[in-house]
Amino acid sequence: MPNVTWVLEPDIFPETHEPLRTAIRNRGHCLVDWSDAWWSDGVPSRVPSACVVFHGSLGNAARIASELPWSPGSFCLVEPFRCSAWYESARHLLVHETWHLCAANELVSNATEIASHLGATDRLFVRPDSPLKPFSGRVVAVGTLTMAKLDIGFYYDDESIPVIAAPIQTIGNEWRFVIVNRSVVAGSAYDPTTRSALPVPLDSAAAEFAPTVASEIPAPDVVYVLDVCDCNGQLRLLELNPFGGADLYACDANAIVDAVSAVAATA
Repeated sequence: MPNVTWVLEPDIFPETHEPLRTAIRNRGHCLVDWSDAWWSDGVPSRVPSACVVFHGSLGNAARIASELPWSPGSFCLVEPFRCSAWYESARHLLVHETWHLCAANELVSNATEIASHLGATDRLFVRPDSPLKPFSGRVVAVGTLTMAKLDIGFYYDDESIPVIAAPIQTIGNEWRFVIVNRSVVAGSAYDPTTRSALPVPLDSAAAEFAPTVASEIPAPDVVYVLDVCDCNGQLRLLELNPFGGADLYACDANAIVDAVSAVAATA
């Protein structure tokens, strides 16, 4: 396998990147720190355009995917990761059995009617359709919903951005898996309350459920991240995320570097 150049964004995911950096070096690959100055000054000549993988912030990952001629680059396609692109195909696996897609301002204007249609009453779960997450998914009160409560003006100004509204579900344990060529290569348990992470044995129930999901839905990319959770006593698909801008938590860094580098070397 040829050497792969890994470009990691400093100060992003420090706990994840420490073992990732070690794995990259131990495998004999090239490690380069990303700089935002490259957007204005140009990418240094020491960074090739082929056999290069970026991992860092979601914003930079998406911009690299659309603007830089890197191959494969950041594994951060936007359109295939929109909820509206894959929710229907995953309905039988998804946390949300029913949902409503509409513009954010439409949701605010018609919250009571939309909630009633979904079988909800006083509260809804709302998240952006976009994988770039201009606001974080949250539970909102139907009767007092405003654009301000969807963070308008913080990271976005367009009131018509598409959002997903769905009935509230009770979520238990969560797991994140890295998928490469439809196979699970690494996994991590994640406690959103304590923000702590632990490796997951690949023979665990959650790890055995993840490849079922990966095999039954259209792959949004060759490399991506798949989140599953406990919901009402069942394992369910929570969401899909682009690899290039996703925290890898306690996933096995060696396994990730080996699998993703193999993809990069043949891209």
